[in-house]
Amino acid sequence: MKFSHSLAALGLAAILVLPGQALADPELQIPNFSHLRQKATDSTDITIDGFLMRIARKFAKADVEANANDPEAAAAADFLEGIKSVRVRNFTFDEDGAYSKADVDSVRKQLSGPDWSPLVQVHKRDPQEDVDVYICMQGEKVSGLAVISSEPREFTIVNIVGSIDIDKLGKLEGQFGIPQLSQNQ
Repeated sequence: MKFSHSLAALGLAAILVLPGQALADPELQIPNFSHLRQKATDSTDITIDGFLMRIARKFAKADVEANANDPEAAAAADFLEGIKSVRVRNFTFDEDGAYSKADVDSVRKQLSGPDWSPLVQVHKRDPQEDVDVYICMQGEKVSGLAVISSEPREFTIVNIVGSIDIDKLGKLEGQFGIPQLSQNQ
């Protein structure tokens, strides 16, 4: 009898926890784009997670201690506290059409899930530029950030996973490749 009660409780928990679909994974499946490395005039592949992220946080804290009056260092260290991983892929080519739109769209499609919400979308026809910034919400918390920027001769994909405080991210405007959006700075 106890087994059937436990089984019923487990089934009820599954129904309550899984109301139709699982939460989106804030970590995007980014292809390695190895087929594009030979064509690119410049490529950047950055993956910071696990041990490397712990080292980055340690260096950021040391930077704050060494430069106690540097608000930028403090903002960077504070932001890194909740971050699990950062991945950046950037490719630059010397001619238009060197990469397929499908290469980038394979990542963009992942952002159509229920937990991903567009934050900024800029699409220009001339010159052709597409920039999409999405956040992954799990409950009331931001658990992921994705930026996909594509132009005829370049594309960049950024994926940040972890507890992301948008206010802390705002303090990093104009640093580390984060665009400055505020008018007063």
